[in-house]
Amino acid sequence: MKIAKPESHGFDASRLARIDAFLQDRYVDSGKLPNAQLLVGRNGEIVHFANLGAAREGGATTGKGAIDESSLFRIASMTKPITSIAFMMLVEEGKVAVDTPVHHVLPELKGLGVYNGGGAGVPFQTKPTAEPMRMVDLLRHTSGLTYGFQNRSNVDAAYREGKIENWHGNLDLDTFVAALGQIPLEFSPGEAWNYSVSTDVLGAVVQRVAGMPLADFFSTRIFAPLKMDDTFFAVPADKIDRLTDCYTFVPGKGRVMYDRGAESAWSQMPKLVSGGGGLVSTALDYHRFCRMCLNGGELDGARIVGRKTIDLMTRNHLPGGSDLSSMSRSLFSEAANAGTGFGLGFAVNIDVARSMIPGSVGEYYWGGMFSTAFFIDPVERLTMIFMTQMSPSNVYPIRRELKTLIYSALT
Repeated sequence: MKIAKPESHGFDASRLARIDAFLQDRYVDSGKLPNAQLLVGRNGEIVHFANLGAAREGGATTGKGAIDESSLFRIASMTKPITSIAFMMLVEEGKVAVDTPVHHVLPELKGLGVYNGGGAGVPFQTKPTAEPMRMVDLLRHTSGLTYGFQNRSNVDAAYREGKIENWHGNLDLDTFVAALGQIPLEFSPGEAWNYSVSTDVLGAVVQRVAGMPLADFFSTRIFAPLKMDDTFFAVPADKIDRLTDCYTFVPGKGRVMYDRGAESAWSQMPKLVSGGGGLVSTALDYHRFCRMCLNGGELDGARIVGRKTIDLMTRNHLPGGSDLSSMSRSLFSEAANAGTGFGLGFAVNIDVARSMIPGSVGEYYWGGMFSTAFFIDPVERLTMIFMTQMSPSNVYPIRRELKTLIYSALT
């Protein structure tokens, strides 16, 4: 791995170095996070790469046992932009469109109504949707679908009861879609924003339209051309020693083990292949994906999508140009709401002042439930990838802290 001189890309090296000290002191030495890995890129080159902490419980924090560039992380919802790109590849081939009604590809969702009463053992009452659910609603989370972990309605309770988000359960992508077809929507598509299984449904669309399993489409059409050789839904046996331990935060107890790298659930192929959150990757692999986006859909001679497709995806697609603070009904999101719009698979910065963090209009980003995150700033030609393994991702304000520190290092 080649690291460019920060000064040659408009960075103050001493200000970048203080980010490592901040992460070490506030998060790693304190035990809040098991580890922290930070990649900062500019103009497609890596200008800063930091590895702090142990890859596995009880491991050394330096030398063997420490996280390094080969460490594998569960990237959770950072899978979503990849699934969204996969869909747009099929749009470019004329096989589907952004405004195609979802039931044209997934007839199991035809006639799905909006919740109008019932639940908790009482049959659901529904009313018709004002507009059909379209592909754009899946891409921007305005579909009316939800997540079981939102814990805010009788609809998400039905998701939990049916265990429909269980990757190693009874459902594959087709039966998952069929199960969703039996549960009402929370709202009529396009009326509100709610973080949801929308991108998992989009994965089913990709699989159906492409006529091949989603995992195969990813590996042959995206990962192989981009040389993302360490990105997959199931970690191969010869790489499992590189998979980091994963923790969850329990109030009153702090950080507790969630999934041991050595005997991880991610070592087996899931029955339900999750385009919304299933991938494992490395910072270097995900940086290749980000560079492709920053380059307008191409990297090292491999064109994944066209330049104008990236341009379309990274504009705000929320109705009326609104932001998440006015449209979100979600109890949880991987984004701050003020000044944030939503594109086709990414959150988009539409008002820097309202976000109250340094940034650029047009910067796009997302994160994952295990506290991983990335952003791409096409104005400054800047990319960031942050890796660790601790859920949920909203326990600490680390993402806004990192953004502030990185932008403050620009000269």
